[in-house]
This record gives sequence, C-alpha cells and structure tokens, in this order.
Amino acid sequence: MKKIIINSLIIFALSFNLQAQSKPSIAAGNPNVNGLYASPTIASKLIRLELIKLDMYSVYDEFDMEEVYATDSMYKTSCLSKSCLVDFGSKLNVDYMVSGSYDKLGNKIVISIKIIDVKNNTIHMSGVREFNDDEAEMQRMTEILLREMHGLDVAKEINDRLKFNNEMITNNNVGKINNSGPRIGYAMMTGSISEFATRPADQGGLDIFPGVSMIGYQIEGQYVGTENFSALVEGIFNVSGLEQGRFIPTISLLNGFRFGKAGWEFAFGPGFGLKQVSNGFFDTDGTFGDAGDYISEKDWTSIAYDTKGFNNEDNFPQYFESGTYTAPLPSEFNKDYDFSKEHGDTRGVTKLNTTFLFAFGRTFNAGALNIPVNVFYSSRKGGGMAGVSVGFNVMKSKKPINPREI
Repeated sequence: MKKIIINSLIIFALSFNLQAQSKPSIAAGNPNVNGLYASPTIASKLIRLELIKLDMYSVYDEFDMEEVYATDSMYKTSCLSKSCLVDFGSKLNVDYMVSGSYDKLGNKIVISIKIIDVKNNTIHMSGVREFNDDEAEMQRMTEILLREMHGLDVAKEINDRLKFNNEMITNNNVGKINNSGPRIGYAMMTGSISEFATRPADQGGLDIFPGVSMIGYQIEGQYVGTENFSALVEGIFNVSGLEQGRFIPTISLLNGFRFGKAGWEFAFGPGFGLKQVSNGFFDTDGTFGDAGDYISEKDWTSIAYDTKGFNNEDNFPQYFESGTYTAPLPSEFNKDYDFSKEHGDTRGVTKLNTTFLFAFGRTFNAGALNIPVNVFYSSRKGGGMAGVSVGFNVMKSKKPINPREI
C-alpha cells in the first residue's frame, strides 16, 4: 500500500512538471510610461499579473530577473527595442519577452504591448488600444488588451466603460466658448403694454409710440459643444425707449440651442425689470369723463368729490360718517368698475416686472466674427413685445471645462 501511494505521488509530480514545462516561459520588461503617475515598475507588475491570469505562460517575476538587472542596469531602465528585448530574453533563457508603452495623450490613455519571440528574433504578437482617461483602471486596461491579443473574450460592460469614444462630446472633451457682444433692435408693444405706452401722461401712461428701440449687451457661454450642436447660456442687459425719452431697463437669462453649421438658434428664458402700477379701471362708458379714460384708485376720490356732488352731506348723507366724506364705490355706477385689477401707471408704486422671452434666429459667421440675427417675443400677462435684434460678437476664448495637463 505504501509503495502504491509513493508511486502515485511520483506520477503526479512528473505529470505536473511536464505540464509546467509545456507552457512557454515569458518575462516582462519595464515598459515606457509617459504622462501617468504609475512608474514603469508598476506597469510591468500589471503586465505580469495579467499574464499569470491568462494561464498560458510560465511567467518570470522580478526576482527571477534581478541577476540580469545586476549585470547591466539598461535592462531595467531603457530596454524597449526588439533587439534589446531579444538580448534580455536570451540572458534570462525565456521563450518570450513582453514590453510596450503606456501614454497619456490628451484625454485618453494609449497602451501598446508587444510580445517578442526570443529564439526567432521576431515579434510574436502586438496590440494597441485607446482607453478613456481613467488611470485608476490601468490594470483592467492591461487585461483587456492582453486578452484581445490572445483572442479571448472581454466582459462587455468593462470594455464599454473604459473604451475611448472618439466623438466631439465626451466626459473630458466638452468645450466652453465665451462669446460676448452688443445688441441693437426694435420691438412693437402689444396688448396692455401698448395701451400703457399710448395712454396720455396725465392718466399715468407713457404717452409714446408703441414701438421702441433697444440697445444692450449679451454675455454668452457655451456649456455643451459639438460640430453640429451647441447648448448656450445667455445673459442680456437691455435698455429700451431712449429715442422717446424713456429709460426702460431689463435683464434676461436665456438657455439657447444652436443647430447645424448654419447656426440656427432657439432660446428661451425669464426676463426681469421694473414696472410702475396702480389699481384702477377704464371708464368704458364715459361716465366720469371721456370714454376709455383710466381712473386709478387715487383719482377716484377727487373725481367723485368734484364732478358728482357727492360731497354734499345734505343730499348724500350715506357718504358721510362722523363728518368725514367717503367716496362711493365705482361699482355703484357700473358693475365692471372696480379697483381689483392692476394696470401700468407712471404715478403708481414700483414693482418687479417678470416676463418670459422666446427667440429664434441664425448666427452668420465671418471668420471669428459672429453676427446673430433674432426675432423674439417677450410675453407677460395681458401683452408683450415682439421685435428683431441684430448684433455681433467675437470668439474670445475656448478652453476645456475640465482642464488637464497633457
């Protein structure tokens, strides 16, 4: 029984030794590393580790190579050519030598690996692969390339996550373009805004033509950009009505999209300004004056007191209390007359005015000069402004959003 066990162990050892000897031997020299934090020594360890995982070679480790390193330090620091690797492999007495390069180029990592047939002085196999700039995944990158070189499958989810997408937009290839320039334009007022503009000044109106010039300045930033699409953020500071003696300032914050090489653009966003308002009604029937006159809450007391004789306590005692006169409500004359609605009034209180702006147009290019032409509509409750604007801006700068050293 003891003899049988001993013979079995001998047979197992011999078969294991024959199996080990059937695998070709391979050693990894230190590859060239450029622009990465990892050292050549670390990169060679990654190659050895992935070669071991392939289970296709008898892989020498760094301790097996120390004796040759001691004879000439060149083998450790600068042995990259085929002739040097063949000489190195001959001294190690291995079948194959492997080396290559790890390079950071812009926003990608390029790995090149070559396996040299030492005995035949030829390149046994080679491969090169571009990966997304994620240095922490260098081991998986090495695994992918070596498995592809040996015709082995690679996990799709790992391959997709690490591969370099050679497109205009990637995580590290989004450009930010800063274009700024003046804008001029003209707009027509509509609805309640037109009424406020044409209303006489003594009724709180602007008493102007309901069309105004516009002059301003646009600050533009591009946060997504490709050859045929751009996403923009725009800030527009604008003043209207100067030619009619009015100063009407507004600020607009827009999100824009520019399409195609022709530069078609659509933008939208809120606008902010100031307005003067009062509560009142329009005398549509001409009960207290000319038909269509605007009567504010402040106007009403004097109108009721002066024109209707309600100040006579003997005739209208209902409007007096403790000797104090109180004007009647306008709804006593017309149910549509009340002070519940707010209207533009230069004599009223100042409030924040909000609008929503839509614009559509095209940007014409002449070298670095951009000439945007847009039609727009600025909407608010009861009315708005429709017009056209023209301007120019110059591409002042273009830089990566996520700058990295190259």
